[in-house]
Amino acid sequence: MNGRGSDFPREVDFGRRVFLQRTALVGGGLVLALALPPSTGGPRAAGEARGGQLNAWLRIGTDDSIAIVVDRSEMGQGVYTALPMLLAEELEVDLSRIKIVAAPVGEPYVNALNGGQVTGTSNSVQDAWEKLRKAGAQARLMLIAAAAQTWHVNPSECHALNGKVVSAQGKTASYGQLAEAAAKMPVPKDVALKNAAQFRLIGKPLARLDTPDKVDGSAEFGLDVKLPGMLYAVIALSPTLGGKAASVDSTAASAMPGVRRVLPTASGVVVVADHFWQARKARDVLRISWDPGPNATLDNAAMWSLLDKAAAKPGASALSRDEVAASLKGGNAADALKKAAKTFSAVYELPLVAHATMEPMNCTADVRADRCDVYVGTQVQQMAQSAAAEAAGLKPDQINIHTTLLGGGFGRRLEVDFVPAAVQASKAVSAPVKLIWTREDDMTHDFFRPPAREEVTAGLDEKGQLLAWALHVTSPSITARFDPTNKNPFDSVIEYVQNFPYAVPNFDLRYTRQEIGIDVGYLRSVSHAPNCFAIESSIDELAAVVSRNPLDFRLELLAGKPRHTRVLKLVAERSGWGHPPKGRYQGIAFMEGYTSHIAQVAEVSIEGGRLKVHKITCVVDCGQTVNPRIVESQLESGIVYGLSAALWGDITLRSGRVQQRNFNDYRVLRLNETPELDIHIIPSDAPPGGIGETGVPPVAPAICNAIFAATGKRLRSLPISAHPLA
Repeated sequence: MNGRGSDFPREVDFGRRVFLQRTALVGGGLVLALALPPSTGGPRAAGEARGGQLNAWLRIGTDDSIAIVVDRSEMGQGVYTALPMLLAEELEVDLSRIKIVAAPVGEPYVNALNGGQVTGTSNSVQDAWEKLRKAGAQARLMLIAAAAQTWHVNPSECHALNGKVVSAQGKTASYGQLAEAAAKMPVPKDVALKNAAQFRLIGKPLARLDTPDKVDGSAEFGLDVKLPGMLYAVIALSPTLGGKAASVDSTAASAMPGVRRVLPTASGVVVVADHFWQARKARDVLRISWDPGPNATLDNAAMWSLLDKAAAKPGASALSRDEVAASLKGGNAADALKKAAKTFSAVYELPLVAHATMEPMNCTADVRADRCDVYVGTQVQQMAQSAAAEAAGLKPDQINIHTTLLGGGFGRRLEVDFVPAAVQASKAVSAPVKLIWTREDDMTHDFFRPPAREEVTAGLDEKGQLLAWALHVTSPSITARFDPTNKNPFDSVIEYVQNFPYAVPNFDLRYTRQEIGIDVGYLRSVSHAPNCFAIESSIDELAAVVSRNPLDFRLELLAGKPRHTRVLKLVAERSGWGHPPKGRYQGIAFMEGYTSHIAQVAEVSIEGGRLKVHKITCVVDCGQTVNPRIVESQLESGIVYGLSAALWGDITLRSGRVQQRNFNDYRVLRLNETPELDIHIIPSDAPPGGIGETGVPPVAPAICNAIFAATGKRLRSLPISAHPLA
């Protein structure tokens, strides 16, 4: 194909080749490589690993350079710094000496907590916490053993320090000098890891490793990929979600300068040209007759009608999950509600929301006779490989995924819908092709966060104590699209409620699945944001029913949970809860999610019906922090993302077509609208919790609860901008 070679090796050999190419360092070849098996195992020496599938490699060159493969995608959350910090801590090297290599596709790179090679659910550090530290410790002991053997001393007389091994007699040798000998040492099976008091790197607010390249422009995002002879492509997508091209007249487009090919694909009509703008202009003159498909009459009113009708059904119990059974016995909520002195009922509605990543979807593919290289910002390398293999007509082990930096993921790049067309275009023109979606393509063909109707029913006894709390969620399923045969009542749209934090003797959770005709997807914090809105709004409303301070009411329901109460008490202290400046009002929200505990207080004012969010105070206990600076940045990012969604996030459909097309009609928070953010991280020796998505969910309920304090109006649906506040 176009005279290109066909010397593509087997998957394991290719993985080694990729690693060697990507970590080519001055001063020598691979002299020490450690394979990182799943978190239950330990590393092996390179000589033992050559015949097997490698997971993550540590490379020490004879020039003392060090490279590690990071098996999670970097989309701004800081894994290219946090994960190397774990290994560098036990290896006893400065972080600045580490070179980062993105992992190729491979089963050993699977995140055991996610069941796939997936970056998501805020658990990258949790998955790597012991695995990478153990790898660093084993490598350090092998280097010490090599030095001791060379010096004819006992290894106990030697220690590692700043990339060198030092003996009690004062001898020193760099890791590069020892690496070849260390590779021949047996791998220690049992290693003692440092305790928190011994950490030099972990817990320190170190500068991110990826920042300099982003500042000077050398960092490679998907849109930055350039290959020799590369062509550019755009795609015409059906204006109606779920539609397809019935016929295509490409006569005018094909005659335009630079146009190489017009190619109908399953996802749309692709135009390939020498330059992006040529392809973009040619797409404008395509004459396509579209079959609108089954969603030609779908609009928001029809969507909500479907959900309202489905909500009349009792729903399936979602209490069979082991974790829920252990913490929430269920009781008999129906009977308890009948006996309650006071009852409360409210319906909370959450709209379709777009991911709105800063970098639109794009993919560069280079298809050859028996191999394909795909350069893409993805959160799911295995799925991208499978999609590319099917599009190219090749086997998965003939597809090499090069993971670039992601210009925002937020769950959008858990999808691979933008990959096949790039591969098909490259195959058709026998050249590398970069397919770029425009912002309008991206906004109108997202996998939106599903709409949700969340109905809370609660009962209180004569003393104002919470007797029963029940939630009935009606929503399309995200989980079912990936596993349609799954009979487990668990679904991603009710995940957070299954971790309901408040003490209640009678708890009930039900889910009614109602599809709306379009595929929905995972968005940053998934169910935590909609569920948290319903939970924290209802808890605030219940506090008002019994005339209790919302903070005190929560603290009573969290009695006996010290981490929870500490977070709430500290956020109250730092925010000056109950004593806001004149003309301002406060609202509070709490969440236990991603094994972290977080509370936020929003401080707002309303003048002339216009809402202004002045300040958000945020306190989090996320266990041991690897890098507090990154944690703080992620919380700031989550709050800003949550503010955009709470204030304006709403995708509207008309005749099956998305009405929002760009940031002019799908608002995101602007710099001058950003409130003061006061972030506080509670020091903790508990295992690390998730943080990338944790800051998002409490934002909306905290603001809406503050709006109630200001106006006496309860907002039970989002976005806030849809409600008059005068």
